[in-house]
Amino acid sequence: MLRVEGVWFRYENDDEVLRDVSLTIPRGGLVGVIGPNGSGKSTLLRLLGGLSTPSRGYLTLDDDDLTSLSRRTLACRVAMVPQETQLAFEYSVLEIVMMGRYPHLGAFSIEGPDDYRIVTRALESTGTAHLSARLFTTLSGGEKQRVVIASALTQLHGPRHTGTQLLLLDEPTASLDLGFQLEITELVRTLNAQGITVIVSTHDLNLASSLCHELVLLREGRVLAAGATTDLLTRNNVRALYGVEAQMTRNAATGHTLVVPIARTQPGQGL
Repeated sequence: MLRVEGVWFRYENDDEVLRDVSLTIPRGGLVGVIGPNGSGKSTLLRLLGGLSTPSRGYLTLDDDDLTSLSRRTLACRVAMVPQETQLAFEYSVLEIVMMGRYPHLGAFSIEGPDDYRIVTRALESTGTAHLSARLFTTLSGGEKQRVVIASALTQLHGPRHTGTQLLLLDEPTASLDLGFQLEITELVRTLNAQGITVIVSTHDLNLASSLCHELVLLREGRVLAAGATTDLLTRNNVRALYGVEAQMTRNAATGHTLVVPIARTQPGQGL
């Protein structure tokens, strides 16, 4: 279980980005974080991933203080997939995915047969095994995203334990065509079904509706509401969050709510 208690955060010489954020993410959850630009979504994911430290408050993973865990321990339990992955050098797909094994290697250790088996399974599970010899920079956007997720899977694959494993995804389908969006969505569902706790930051309300079991509504660094997707994805909440009037309809084929923006209104009305 992941807990966020009274967390505040600000960047140096800047205003508060997160203000008194409190959340509980159950083990095995599939949670979407939604909100307008500048609401603090990516910052929240960075805190959950241990990449930043809160100004106030605390975060715990299975009752362990997240900020007190060693970098190696944290990396074996929490993996983050950013919006874009920029590389300083040319790496093959195999090399990128193998990087996920580094937290599990001792000092001066090199990858062994078990590491290669784990990498092979991750490539196969993300449908990228046929790309292993390709340079990462030559891949399409959807292929790159699946490769980075494969690397995250190898990072989370460690000795068998009962603790929470956390996968953080920041706008995982941004700039992808419809086919790749479907592929990434199905992959995330599969990983979650295997017991991995997934938190997705997204602007795509229809993705959040179809994928996420629960939502966190974030605006101006504050949590407006958190709970079941079916309860929170309403016209009033969309208006309060984005200042947009939207039509909400039930998709007969999937059973999920379809969000169609209609017009600008004033944010803050609703909830």
